[in-house]
Amino acid sequence: MGDLISVVVSGMANGSAYALLALGIVIIFRSTDTVNFAIGDMGTVSVFVALSAITAGVPVALAFLLAIVVAGVLGTVSERVLIRPLGHGHHVLFVALVVTIGLGLVLQAAMGAFWGHEARAFPPLVDGWINVFSVPISLNKIAASVVALIAMGFVAWFFGYMPFGIAMRASAEDPLAARMLGFKTGRIATIAWFLGCALAAIAMLFLAAESSLNPYIAHAPLFRAFAGVFLGGMTSMPGAVLGGFIIGVLDNVAGTYISANYRDTIVFAVIVAVLFIRPAGFMGVLRKERV
Repeated sequence: MGDLISVVVSGMANGSAYALLALGIVIIFRSTDTVNFAIGDMGTVSVFVALSAITAGVPVALAFLLAIVVAGVLGTVSERVLIRPLGHGHHVLFVALVVTIGLGLVLQAAMGAFWGHEARAFPPLVDGWINVFSVPISLNKIAASVVALIAMGFVAWFFGYMPFGIAMRASAEDPLAARMLGFKTGRIATIAWFLGCALAAIAMLFLAAESSLNPYIAHAPLFRAFAGVFLGGMTSMPGAVLGGFIIGVLDNVAGTYISANYRDTIVFAVIVAVLFIRPAGFMGVLRKERV
């Protein structure tokens, strides 16, 4: 029983990072109709910047804040320079997807050239362990879950009660109507990309602290984040968060009790089964287009 609790709690902690990445993906997609495959690499770049700052003597907490800002700025610049010139409409969705994949590859090459390809240790935000139901859990994992929940709560409050957040939701539902009503869709896209990439930075910070940092650390978490998005629904922010946590627990349980070699296969099989039953995900809504 103790082992199962430890596996579930650890999966929840990992799932918080997947949930943050998934939430960032959905925020950007709903606001700009762009699937940002480079979001994990943007977060990784910001973590390398934070590590360089820590090495130079900057406090860890301040370096964490620096990483969040760097990822947000990198996201807004990418949207402005690479995505916005493509224009609006679903006909550019595939083009934007290819652009973000290419951007991710460029960022990986740049990180390897500047910081090297070898793995580096990254200091945790909180050091130590605590017993939960007689199961030792690292304080860094607990801190990751708490910070993730706070960030998700802020996003829910922003989109639910802030006028600009409500405007972003309206723009996501009907961009043409939003422009006709005078909403500045360019500003909405900027905020969405900043917020989505900032969430990715938080996720990558804790993932790097749990293992190590290298230019390719985002590959596996991004796969699991997209699995969470498809599970919860590409158009649902709560669904993306819930899907991320479910994938984290499922991944840990499969790796512990079945086989670590097949954990990705099991996760993928579950997603395929869900998409057969609910193509839009459990909390998503299929969009109907007039042609």
